[in-house]
Amino acid sequence: MRGSPLMASQRPADDPCLADLSRTELGELLDGEPSYRLDQVWEGLYRQRRPLDEITNVSKALRSAIADLLPPALGLVRTQSADRGSTVKQLWSLRDGHLVESVLMRYRNRTTLCISSQAGCAMGCSFCASGQIGFDRNLSVGEIVEQVLATLQHPSAGTSRSSGALNIVFMGMGEPMANYDAVWSAVERFHGDMGIGARHITISTVGVVPGIARLTAADLPVNLAVSLHAANDRMRDRIAPINRTYPLRELAKCLAEYRRAKRRRISLEWAMIGGVNDSDRDVAELAAYARPLAAHVNLIPLNPTPGYGHEPSPQSTIERFAAELASHGVNATIRANRGTSIDAACGQLRADKQVAIGRTRRRASPRVQSR
Repeated sequence: MRGSPLMASQRPADDPCLADLSRTELGELLDGEPSYRLDQVWEGLYRQRRPLDEITNVSKALRSAIADLLPPALGLVRTQSADRGSTVKQLWSLRDGHLVESVLMRYRNRTTLCISSQAGCAMGCSFCASGQIGFDRNLSVGEIVEQVLATLQHPSAGTSRSSGALNIVFMGMGEPMANYDAVWSAVERFHGDMGIGARHITISTVGVVPGIARLTAADLPVNLAVSLHAANDRMRDRIAPINRTYPLRELAKCLAEYRRAKRRRISLEWAMIGGVNDSDRDVAELAAYARPLAAHVNLIPLNPTPGYGHEPSPQSTIERFAAELASHGVNATIRANRGTSIDAACGQLRADKQVAIGRTRRRASPRVQSR
């Protein structure tokens, strides 16, 4: 092996999974194999989205050697379903025992997979279950990518070759912009190797301005969603403490630059919290913020979480709020929540640490050798 590809992998540095490796790194690891083996493994994993043990044009010995050297990053702890099976939440254990969740949502002509970028979250948004449990660590590229591959390959997905358009949304646990390098490497894997178009990939942020600036300079025009929830600094400081570091005016300037560079519509997420952010004044402030950005507003009925005592706005209030936004020239959609009964809806992902399980770590040997 020329050099050590394992040294370049993400956390944990001494124990990467297969999806942590880039194509170049995997090629170095397969040094000594015929050159076409790299194509067979890479295409099987990402374009065909097959588990390693089902890439049958590669010898069983080589597949076993790769699996022993680069075991999976995720272990499935629990699967829950709701909405007549169209919403599936999966709880994954990482090798160090930390937990993350992902959610698969099937619609008539598309499938949306909501994935996590961190174990826990440090942003501290008041109504969000992930923020309430605190931050454990960033996920590696492989831990992010495996959420997609393992979910699509699991029987609960219905089929490993998901029908209709596949949408990937970074709206699970964690703040994607606080783990930008791993998130963007995963985006490039989804786009370049799995063939998922940039228009089918959405990165959500609570407003981490430096991350949005990096996204603006990146080469793929992915979708951007911003968890706003308040359009005045005093209220947003309480709901989303990151606002104290990157206040609304600074955020708006950065979003305007993103829109000019990408020519893509920005989405503003607004959790409808009864008696908190659903007044006529809130409508006016939101409209004044969204209109210069030509942003679309998603109104999301608040979902219950253990650490937040407020109730969602009544449906009639949400409908009035949407109508008032329209009268101000702002397009708005009332989102139909999915998976609320299994704590899989927006703001509910938590991954209770009480069900954490330890997983045996295996040391990596220096080279894959099938013969």
